[in-house]
Amino acid sequence: MRKTLIVTNDFPPRPGGIQAFLHNIALRLEPERLVVYASTWKRGREGAEATAAFDAEQPFTVVRDPTTLLLPTPRVTRRASRLLREHGCESVWFGAAAPLGLMGPALRAAGARRLVATTHGHEAGWAQLPGSRQLLRRIGEGTDTITYLGEYTRSRIASALTPEAAARMVQLPPGVDEKTFHPGSGGTEIRERLGLTGRPVVVCVSRLVPRKGQDTLILALPAILAHVPDAVLLIVGGGPYEKDLRRLARETGVADAVRFTGAVPWSELPAHYGAGDVFAMPCRTRRGGLDVEGLGIVYLEASATGLPVVAGDSGGAPDAVLPGETGWVVRGAPREAAVRETADRLVPLLQDPELRRTMGERGRAWVEEKWRWDLLAARLRELL
Repeated sequence: MRKTLIVTNDFPPRPGGIQAFLHNIALRLEPERLVVYASTWKRGREGAEATAAFDAEQPFTVVRDPTTLLLPTPRVTRRASRLLREHGCESVWFGAAAPLGLMGPALRAAGARRLVATTHGHEAGWAQLPGSRQLLRRIGEGTDTITYLGEYTRSRIASALTPEAAARMVQLPPGVDEKTFHPGSGGTEIRERLGLTGRPVVVCVSRLVPRKGQDTLILALPAILAHVPDAVLLIVGGGPYEKDLRRLARETGVADAVRFTGAVPWSELPAHYGAGDVFAMPCRTRRGGLDVEGLGIVYLEASATGLPVVAGDSGGAPDAVLPGETGWVVRGAPREAAVRETADRLVPLLQDPELRRTMGERGRAWVEEKWRWDLLAARLRELL
């Protein structure tokens, strides 16, 4: 691999899915051939200390910009170009294509021989707006490869690119650490801690925001409980939607069958997946297609844990499911259809241990075949 400069706003200790994506791949590249140029997580002493402690633990060089948001300004472009030359980097990986990929031509002029820009969910939203479509087109022309998560994001983003740039697109989704997420990851202990031992559990691990569809799960509970009276919904994660979800559970009359954990440490996430019998997140697209699921790595983490999954049809979420093999895809909207289809898929799974086992085993095998981090890091290494 050519020595590579990663330019990104999305890097730990800042939390989030894109941050975890970049860090997991970076850890699987040759550390002596890697330099990361990233924004600062947050201002203040606490943020500075956390960032410094994290950076000191990394096997590669991390250079922080004093700002909390990198933009392709002349100053940032000059510094990225200087880092490229000082460290002898010949390749650049933009952790998120929009907007940092706009620096591509300047970095090529500074000596970069390969430029790779990775897209996530938000670039699919950019492709729908005239002004940002033009910026995506410039990014496509100024880089060698734009990567995409799955077919949904590819088709949306490709529509904004020239045919030549679209033809150079390569899939690079996030992966799963199959050694961390696996059957037997500690779910029994979580069940005991929460008083769920012996009960059928539907688990949802996600930020609590409207797009994720936790409200659909709550509204589906009466129909589920009519067939599986001791079922419980375990909602793992924190977020601004929690108060509304708690109120909805009370108003629906199912509060006793819903458990909210709040945010949990990352180290405990595998065990919380393992506390479930079925994983469900019936996500939906909102805001006219601007608020959309890019892929839904949670479905793959659940599959790696050996659970069947029920996914919504938002954006690229269906790319993380083999329908009828690892789980099912249901409509995320309209609400009535989403609630009905979610209940119709969850009830048979909760009632049939053999079906859960078969789907869980197929999901685990699929993750090992296609979604391991080492396979995806090797793909990026070739692009660079």
